[in-house]
Amino acid sequence: MRPSPISATVDFDADGVQHGFLKLPVSHDESAWGAVMIPVTVVKNGDGPTALLTGGNHGDEYEGITALLKLARRLTAEEVTGRVIIVPMMNQPAAQAGRRTSPMDRGNLNRSFPGDPDGGPTKQIADYFTRVLVPMCDIALDLHSGGRTLDILPFAAAHRLDDLDLERQSLKGAIDFGASTAIMMYELDAAALYDTVVESQGKVLVTTELGGGGTSTPASIEISERGVRNFLIFAGITEGEVQRPPRQQYVEMPDASCYVQSEHAGLLEMTCALGGLVREGEVVARIWDITRTGAEPVAYRASRDGLVLARRFPARVEMGDTLVVIGELVETLER
Repeated sequence: MRPSPISATVDFDADGVQHGFLKLPVSHDESAWGAVMIPVTVVKNGDGPTALLTGGNHGDEYEGITALLKLARRLTAEEVTGRVIIVPMMNQPAAQAGRRTSPMDRGNLNRSFPGDPDGGPTKQIADYFTRVLVPMCDIALDLHSGGRTLDILPFAAAHRLDDLDLERQSLKGAIDFGASTAIMMYELDAAALYDTVVESQGKVLVTTELGGGGTSTPASIEISERGVRNFLIFAGITEGEVQRPPRQQYVEMPDASCYVQSEHAGLLEMTCALGGLVREGEVVARIWDITRTGAEPVAYRASRDGLVLARRFPARVEMGDTLVVIGELVETLER
């Protein structure tokens, strides 16, 4: 496999604060010898662990992008022992377009790993993270939210892993992030995720969902900024005390039954509230046929007792859309 075509304008080994770019050569109609310019900040001070902080894996998820742009502006080398690599907008073309996927090749970055240096721009970006940035780090935080199509109860998450020690470290990082909810998350299609690449290289990975609706709020930005600060303390890179909420709840997502997905198209009527509790068999949503009047709606029911973690944001629904996500409240996530 050839080296990545992406080059960095920063020196990852130099002490101090550097702001620069990851440059991916791209030739297109508007620029024959152009480049995708992905902003990156490196803050380094001597020896110590390396944290890789990323946002904008999907371009319409703004909470993490905003929090990391703010961190890149304020973090000083004197505050750091080790190294912090900040990439606020992993999929820069998608972020520029305000869309989940790249307008250059319609690539969903978080379904493109481990990537390919000979692929399209999205797979080339994935390859650079897989073979260059992730090997540099000891610990990674990937900030997500629901984007334009989902609204999600803010949470930090880890995954069940065969490596139990790595699972325990990741779980502690998710709890220390300091959102009001910590989750063991079940992914519907984990094989091509960034998370899987990080974990397969033996690195601690914490992921988040921090709101949604294609916007941000003062509350979601506050959670995001506090969480990033807590994460760097957890990593041993900055000093301070982790700030957790007065009450933190733990949620297990054991399998795909947590996801209620539509088998119809139409108009969505939500009958449950984000963050509310539902019982197995309870109607959580209805879909109305907008091609005629007098038709009965289709009712969708919860397949388990639990907490409503996420809901579809737009009212228009197509077949296959996720309507509701339900997790099981538990006393502990440890095993």
